[in-house]
Amino acid sequence: MASTYTSNIGVEKIGAGEQAGAWGTTTNNNFDIIDRAINGVLSVGVTGTTTTITTSDGTLSQGGHKVLSFTGALGADNTVTIDPNDQDKVYIVHNATTDAASSGPYNIIIRQQTAGSPDSSKDVTVPNGSFKIVHCDGGGTNAVVTDITSTLDIASLKLGGTAVTSTGAELNLMDGGTTVGTDAVADDDGIVTNDGGTMKQTKVQTFSTYFNQNLVEAKNALTVSGTVTVTPTAATSVYQPLTVSSGSQTVRVAVTNLVAGQYVIIDKTTTANSMTIDWTNDGAVTSSGISLGSSAELGIGIFNGAGFSFSETVKF
Repeated sequence: MASTYTSNIGVEKIGAGEQAGAWGTTTNNNFDIIDRAINGVLSVGVTGTTTTITTSDGTLSQGGHKVLSFTGALGADNTVTIDPNDQDKVYIVHNATTDAASSGPYNIIIRQQTAGSPDSSKDVTVPNGSFKIVHCDGGGTNAVVTDITSTLDIASLKLGGTAVTSTGAELNLMDGGTTVGTDAVADDDGIVTNDGGTMKQTKVQTFSTYFNQNLVEAKNALTVSGTVTVTPTAATSVYQPLTVSSGSQTVRVAVTNLVAGQYVIIDKTTTANSMTIDWTNDGAVTSSGISLGSSAELGIGIFNGAGFSFSETVKF
C-alpha cells in the first residue's frame, strides 16, 4: 500500500509494509514538517504585485510555516495566493515590506480563492507594519480567508494588572466617533482629560470651577503712583483692584491679548485720592479722561475687537 498524506500540511503516512529500512528518513522529515507547522517562521522577499505560497505533500515547503513575514520593497499592493486552495490553514502574517516608490506604504493581500473573478470580500488585507492572524478555509476555487484578529473576543483582558472592561462602542467613541448625543450633563458626571500624559476622569463640577476662575484674570492689588498700564496677560477679561497713593494719578488699560466681547474692570477700592483712566489700543489712547473720584468707584471697558468702545463708572 502506497503512502498517503495529511490534508493540510502534507505529512506522509507510510503505507503498511512500505519503506522498509527507510522509514526513519521519512519520519524525521515528517517531524520537520510538523515543527514548521507549529512554530516555523518564514521570511518571504516579495516584489511586484503577486506571490504564491505553496504547500507540497511530503516536503519542507513554504506554506508549511506558521508565521509568514513578508519583506522587500513594493511599489503597489502584493496579492499572496495560498496554494493549494483546498487546504485548511491558519497563519500569522506580518507585512514588513518597505516602500519602493515613495507613494506607499503598501498592503499584503492574503487570498486562497482561484475563481476567475476574485471577490475581494474573501481576502484579508494586512497593512504595512501590521500583524494579522488569518484562517484559510480550504474551500476550493471560492475559498475564503478570514481575519481572526478582527473578530477576536477576549473576555478577561488585563493591561498592567487592571481588567479592561471597555465595550467596543466606548473604544470607538474615544477613537473619534462622529455621532454626537444630546444627553443632559448633571452633577457628578465625569469628563475624561489628559493630565500630563495620564488619562483621568474628573467631575463636571471641578471643570466648572476651573473655567469660571479662568474667565476673568484677577490681578493682584496695585498701588498707583504716577502713570501705570494694566495689561491683560491672556485672552481673558481682567479685574484690577487698586488704590491711589496720593493726589490724582493715571491708569492706562491696554488691549493686549483681548478678544472681542471681553472686558476690563478697574476697581478703585478706597475713597482716598482720585484717578483718570485712559483706554488705549497698543499705546494709542482711544478714550481718555474718565475719572474716578475720591469715593470708591469702578471703571468698566468693553473691548470690541479694535479698541474699547464702551466704558462706565459706577459709584457707590
